Amino acid sequence: MVPAALSTPIHPYSPAPPAAPAAMPSKTGSAPVVGGRDEGLRRDVGLVALLFTGVGAIIGSGWLFGAFYAAKETGPAAVVSWSLGAVMILFIALSYAELGAMFPVSGGVVRYPHFGFGGFASYTAGWVNWLAAASVAPIEVEAALQYATNYLHWLTRSVGGIKVLAPGGYAVAVVLMAIFVIVNFYGVKWFAKLNTVIVWWKLLIISLAVAALLAVKLIPHRLVDAGSAAPLGWHDLLSHGGFAPLGWHGVFSAIATTGIVFSYLGFRQGIELAGESQNPHRAVPIAVIGSVLLCGLIYVLLQVAFLGALPGSSLVHGWAKLEFQGDFGPLAGIAKILGLSWLAALLYFDAVVSPADTGLIYTTATARLSYAMAKNGNAPEGLAKLNKHGVPWLSLALAFVVGLIFFLPFPGWQELVGFITSASVLSFGSGPLVMGALRRELPDQARPFKVPFGDVIPFLAFASSNLVVYWTGWDINWKLFVAMGLGFVLLGFQHLSNGVRAGDDRVRGFSFVLLGVRRPVEGRLMDYDWKAGSWVFPWLIGLALISYLGGFGHGRNLLEFGSGAAAVVVFSLVIYAWAMIVRLPAREVRKYLGEELHETPEPVPDQGP
Repeated sequence: MVPAALSTPIHPYSPAPPAAPAAMPSKTGSAPVVGGRDEGLRRDVGLVALLFTGVGAIIGSGWLFGAFYAAKETGPAAVVSWSLGAVMILFIALSYAELGAMFPVSGGVVRYPHFGFGGFASYTAGWVNWLAAASVAPIEVEAALQYATNYLHWLTRSVGGIKVLAPGGYAVAVVLMAIFVIVNFYGVKWFAKLNTVIVWWKLLIISLAVAALLAVKLIPHRLVDAGSAAPLGWHDLLSHGGFAPLGWHGVFSAIATTGIVFSYLGFRQGIELAGESQNPHRAVPIAVIGSVLLCGLIYVLLQVAFLGALPGSSLVHGWAKLEFQGDFGPLAGIAKILGLSWLAALLYFDAVVSPADTGLIYTTATARLSYAMAKNGNAPEGLAKLNKHGVPWLSLALAFVVGLIFFLPFPGWQELVGFITSASVLSFGSGPLVMGALRRELPDQARPFKVPFGDVIPFLAFASSNLVVYWTGWDINWKLFVAMGLGFVLLGFQHLSNGVRAGDDRVRGFSFVLLGVRRPVEGRLMDYDWKAGSWVFPWLIGLALISYLGGFGHGRNLLEFGSGAAAVVVFSLVIYAWAMIVRLPAREVRKYLGEELHETPEPVPDQGP
């Protein structure tokens, strides 16, 4: 779900002559599940390109702010938060690595739930995935504008100590969002050639930042003047409430709300681009797992370097009120204080390059989700129509409009990051369930990469997703669950008001733009597979209830820290078992696999722009 490969230029929607599918063995039915490839999509993405795609998507704005906000939330224990966040995301990534290697289809995060649980579960996953992806480009714009405040002070303002867009910032944000769409609208082949350079640039800058800040710690007398600008000693860092000033509550809250999990979410790009990978059975697991491990190591080192370089005056009021001059762009601000003006200049420049790269990637990602949902039957066919440049222009237009809407309730980076984190991990929750279901229904399906330990890893992945949602807190989660409810209301409204006439392949009505009703098949109305998806509503309602009763984000605090986490784990086990019981039978799985993996795309441009 990226705009292009890194080593070889491609177009994400461009067709190619269909290849003959290869059969995969299965003894659970009379015919094997065939292929696992999207016919008509080009396969130009190599292993290194796929790995760098994930790394490029992961290294966005998160690293520019995450170390600062994590330190404010939990002090030196932020290092633990980054490490635990990486482990939890790795559990999720392992589940998708198995699915991605087994069925390398484009838009896989959306399409996999349909394989295991049918129409309604697929719609739910598609809706929350789309919400999460559509909100990434706006937060990358906010990140760039917040750093740019160093030069253009009218871009942002401070409200309650939080930086948010000022009126002038809103105007610039609209322009930047429009640029993302325009680049995608006319095709991004030129960006493919540049993307490798951009990823190397990202790795270079973050490595320089880590090295320079660590050097300040090790040899401060050579790099900075004495006084309040000198870095704190390790003992001084622990003198303001100890290693974890807010205890484990702060450690886990930081994972969800300070940009830590957000900073790892780009691993999904290896899954979304699986359908265009040259050797997906080998490349997808390496790209997905490798991107998380590589970036996890970099992020932990960056947090250590950031803590070690904090100036002495920054902790006068404790960790919760950590502040220093220029902290609207924290890494560059510290670099300037410590006399590293060259590093500050590079960071201010990178604060435009890195978010712009990720924002462009996710603008394409959002359109790709709409495209995949349309091919999956979970959105109107119009969202899959291509213009003369081979781009789904309606999907791009929709992503632009919805992206602008996100600026209204979430006008600042820190405000939006929690919503994206909660929505993204909620959308990932269905993947481990699909993994468990397909292991039961297609036990002999070829699995080029198989995660060991049976149900242990998928359950830990599912529980991790739910825990991150819980730690995000009620003040953010209520907005997410309202958005989820809106999707179901739209689905019900469309079904009741317009319906789907048997034998009519046209679906009308504006509300269907974001809905999940499949086209009628053989004169029948859509089968939502209600039984197979019967766990969805209890899952969402239960998570919302636990979040409301919990002690994170202004919940009622009726569940204490330990009992709240235990409730989430037990609840996760119940939903996991429920989903395994009601999963689709093998014949339905094979039917959906046949429909979804081997639909021949119709890449002929429509008459749109």
